[in-house]
Amino acid sequence: MTKTELIEIVSARAELTKAEAHAAVNATLDAIIEGIVKEGKVILPGFGTFETRTRSARTAINLQTKQPIKVPAKKAPAFKPGKAMKDAVEKK
Repeated sequence: MTKTELIEIVSARAELTKAEAHAAVNATLDAIIEGIVKEGKVILPGFGTFETRTRSARTAINLQTKQPIKVPAKKAPAFKPGKAMKDAVEKK
């Protein structure tokens, strides 16, 4: 599913215009990103948890030159699905 398809579904189910649904989807995604940045975690019961995880520094191999390279530590976004989502996916 693409973002455009999501907007169309939200528009139909919530009886909104596509412009209103587009604004609602964008506002939701922006709020999730803002919550992750500020709080480190956004919990949506039944759906899942968005959070940041710290990846430690490591040494990798450049596949073209076979030389080791250092990969610095960084924060990365992560998603852990909730029970309701897991159950819904398992049934399909």
